[in-house]
Amino acid sequence: MIKAKKSLGQNFLEDRNIIKKIIDTTVIRDETILEIGPGTGNLTEYILKKNPKELFVIEKDNNLTLILEQKFKDKIKIINDDILKVNEKEITKDKLIVFGNLPYNISTEILCKWIINLNNELFWFKSLILMFQKEVADRIISKMNSSHYGRLSVLANWRLRIEKVFDIKPSCFYPKPKVDSSLLIFKPKKSFLKIKDAKNLEKITRVFFNHRRKMIKKPYNFLFDGNQRIQEKLNLDLSLRPQNLNIETYCNLAKEYENL
Repeated sequence: MIKAKKSLGQNFLEDRNIIKKIIDTTVIRDETILEIGPGTGNLTEYILKKNPKELFVIEKDNNLTLILEQKFKDKIKIINDDILKVNEKEITKDKLIVFGNLPYNISTEILCKWIINLNNELFWFKSLILMFQKEVADRIISKMNSSHYGRLSVLANWRLRIEKVFDIKPSCFYPKPKVDSSLLIFKPKKSFLKIKDAKNLEKITRVFFNHRRKMIKKPYNFLFDGNQRIQEKLNLDLSLRPQNLNIETYCNLAKEYENL
């Protein structure tokens, strides 16, 4: 039995029925696949059975990399690196289908990195099929005016269509996490509000949601120096809370911030 490393947020998915359900969410045959954090290769094995054109895996753990090499030989291409340091656009010219049982401790960081680094027109992936802690998944898919709605909801739903597929119990993993997980599928949106630099939307949402229970007057004044023209242009009520603003408003705030 491989010992999971807590420092790398490792929880290996072992339930064969759940693995099969994940694999069945998309067509794999002749597609180029990227798997994040394959662990001991349980999901990898099932992906290969579906005959992908090519399968890349990113695994940071050196010991697991050796196990994967022995187990799959030249059937997969292993990138032994930290996912946060990898430039996914350089892996292949093909558009990828991405599977990931993301490490809980950096899952939101990975998703934010991918969204912020997206080119305004081009996506390097066809779809992302990702597992998150259920609580994080709820934040990603939550709508305006709900208590879970926040920075992550705005960033993710700005560029991506998101579907929750199912929840996964702790008993499906080794070691068992203390919480449920959820599987989400992300697909590129064809139509979205263009922003010069997504880092500006990340900054706007971070500042606004830093005080999520307070009125937006303070973060607005901090970012825009109380600019009344912008407030009137966007028809902003500064007595609202951050969760009362829709994604379009946050995008327009980011655009105004870029024009300052």
